Amino acid sequence: MFFTDLNHSKDAFVERGNLKSPWSQRKRQRSALSRRCWNSLFAANGRLRDGGIKFLKKARNRGIDPSIRSDVWPFLLGVYDLNSSEMERNAVKVRKRIEYENLRIRCRKISNFSNQGNSLLTLDKIYSEAWLDLIEDPYSPKISEYGTSAFSLSLWSGNEDGPVYDRSPDANSNLGGEDGHSVITHLDVFLAGTDSSDSDHSVEILGTGESYSKLTNSASLKIDNSNRTIEDFRTWQRIVRLDAIRADPEWVIYSPTQAGISEVAAKRYAKAVGLKDFDHLEPCMIYHASRLVAALEAYAIYDPEIGYCQGMSDLLSPILTVIEDDCEAFWCFVGFMKKARHNFRLDELGIRRQLAIVSRIIRSKDAHLYHHLEQLQAEDCFFAYRLVLVLFRRELTLEQTLCLWEVMWADQAAIRAGIGRSAWGRMRLQAPPTDDLLLYAIAAFVLQRRKLIIERYSSMDEIMRECNSVAGKLDVWRLLDDAHDLVVTLHDKIQLHLA
Repeated sequence: MFFTDLNHSKDAFVERGNLKSPWSQRKRQRSALSRRCWNSLFAANGRLRDGGIKFLKKARNRGIDPSIRSDVWPFLLGVYDLNSSEMERNAVKVRKRIEYENLRIRCRKISNFSNQGNSLLTLDKIYSEAWLDLIEDPYSPKISEYGTSAFSLSLWSGNEDGPVYDRSPDANSNLGGEDGHSVITHLDVFLAGTDSSDSDHSVEILGTGESYSKLTNSASLKIDNSNRTIEDFRTWQRIVRLDAIRADPEWVIYSPTQAGISEVAAKRYAKAVGLKDFDHLEPCMIYHASRLVAALEAYAIYDPEIGYCQGMSDLLSPILTVIEDDCEAFWCFVGFMKKARHNFRLDELGIRRQLAIVSRIIRSKDAHLYHHLEQLQAEDCFFAYRLVLVLFRRELTLEQTLCLWEVMWADQAAIRAGIGRSAWGRMRLQAPPTDDLLLYAIAAFVLQRRKLIIERYSSMDEIMRECNSVAGKLDVWRLLDDAHDLVVTLHDKIQLHLA
């Protein structure tokens, strides 16, 4: 391709100085971040050494071994702070578990009101007492009802000698409860070791220094739903369930544990979230669809401004594939959506802003190509809409998607942690971290097709068909290599323009 030839020409190399891409042909042969290397990055107190700089470098340059992705992703997606200790992360786990259960109870309350025909009530009127229900409702969700499995008490207490239960999807049949249900509720987990006679529920949560009453009044739980009604939720719910049933089965080979779930367990989970019309699906797809429903409905309540839009299930599905615990998967998705949520605004301002940046990158790199796009009235790069919306998910294989996203998340984590150009320079990472790596990759994707677009395509529709026909045909590392070149040469110029 012209773009590759241009970037690897002598003149282009002089322009870039000695900055070699971390994803070049030679460097991409390096092994991914392994479990042994991952464990070595932590100090005795459970904190990442050097604030996580070495970790981000390795994640960014080499990718992550599939066996440790479920451990690493919560750090990349901001569920855990890079400077947190093990004790602090245990406290976060407790807090996030409580918040997630509250969201699921709210979903149930809204569904109940919806079935009664109260479609005009606002959401905040419905579940203002949800926290009280979590304590007093005798039918409050069990671990086995909303989670993928029972969880170890040692997960919360930090006690390595505590009881550890089977984490397989069918584990709830082994916990001693009646009818295969767990006898340990989520409240039992975080109130373990406390005096259950405390009627005001202001108990300390497992050494975290925080009380239950403090957590229930947390600002993070005060969600503004004043303008959203039950009808909004019903609309989201219908679309979520349709998209969940139609989920791509590509994930199955990547998660043998979830793929092997029994039909009984899968249908029990589907019943718990109210999923129907799944008789044509295999058990593993029923289970996956049910997990999608649980997480996406909870997210619609968590972020009612966005609610649910088609395409969000494409972003969640890979996370559920890698992370088997529903609660942790949900908060990873929340972390992912902190930036991606702008793709799903009804006014499309987020998408248009990003397409404008892609257009600016192409214009700055290749004036001839940009002029041709202008002639086709395609300079707004609307043909790349889907690439932005679901972040290459439909153009790349699942494994390629995860590689791209991990590099992108590492850049975003570096920016959140305040790791600027100088720190990355000391690590010899060449290009500065950027919040917009995805957009540079999309621009690289278009530039790789420069000759084809100029010589053969005479309309934006033809370019769009080309963009939508490359599924499974892309080299993600070459894409990152070319994106790196664009970041090195254009990042400061683009940032100055945006400012």
